[in-house]
Amino acid sequence: MNYHHLSHVERDELAVLHGQGLSLRVIAKRLGRSVSTLSRELRRNRYRVPHRRQVHYLPGHAHRKAHERLLQSHRKTRFKDAALHQIVVSMLETRWSPELITGYLKRERPELGTLSPETIYQWIYTRRHDLIGCLTRAHPKRRRRWRALKHRVRIPRRISIQERPPLIATRQQAGHWETDLIVGPGSSALQVLVERQTRYCLLAVLPQRTASASRAALTQLLAPLPAALRRSITYDNGAENYEHLTLNEDFGMSSYFCEPYHSWEKGTVENTNGLIRRFIPKHVPISSLSLPFIVQLQHWLNHRPRKILNYNTPQRAFQALVALAT
Repeated sequence: MNYHHLSHVERDELAVLHGQGLSLRVIAKRLGRSVSTLSRELRRNRYRVPHRRQVHYLPGHAHRKAHERLLQSHRKTRFKDAALHQIVVSMLETRWSPELITGYLKRERPELGTLSPETIYQWIYTRRHDLIGCLTRAHPKRRRRWRALKHRVRIPRRISIQERPPLIATRQQAGHWETDLIVGPGSSALQVLVERQTRYCLLAVLPQRTASASRAALTQLLAPLPAALRRSITYDNGAENYEHLTLNEDFGMSSYFCEPYHSWEKGTVENTNGLIRRFIPKHVPISSLSLPFIVQLQHWLNHRPRKILNYNTPQRAFQALVALAT
């Protein structure tokens, strides 16, 4: 016979019969329970009157107390080590994801033991709701958002991403970039430029979302780099990319364009945009952001370990390429 916990109805009957002075053997026979079950129930879930020595068995209190004990019995201790607990909290507050935290600790602090991302997620959602805002997706559900189709601009001498050499697509060669704009209210925008192999990111604020402003920003970002790290850029089909040929002539680069409405084809910069949106919500005008804030954001992106880099940082990976190219 399988054991099951006492129900609320059984606890009500137990309280009534016990109050009538019946013995536990008689009550057990009426309820179809063992004497030991009822004895344990009366002992563990009794109610002690505050500031008095009186003890009673109240079915509502007993049921609630038993339910709380059941919940606690199914909760594992997520962090047995206090030092590990503090490290995880500190990294979450720095906006590192649970996956980054576990990968970094495995590599840099193996003496702390193993920890899975799922453990951190469960701990946050059961014990530390105040840390949910530190996660990349802070809302319990994602909402699908639709964008109005923009007027398409004919890009001169546009080369499809389908014609991009496999050497670029497979990230076997450094110096190939992806770019996009982060926009908000108003006419300003944030130019995002990401190197495909190392995920190294460069940012620049555009006062206007125009082709000339975008080209000028990309020129400013690319000019200090060695020629070997300026090979190609993959764009979307926005009007701000109209002057890509001028950029190609200045730096001897190539340009490739995603298929219309296929933004996932430049997934590296789209992933970076998602990280940036954690700090720049869509309702924030880009023009309101200070230069120190942009510099700090770029520093955070490039000094954040990446799983794809074996938890190395984009900064280290890119500087190694610069050293080889110079």
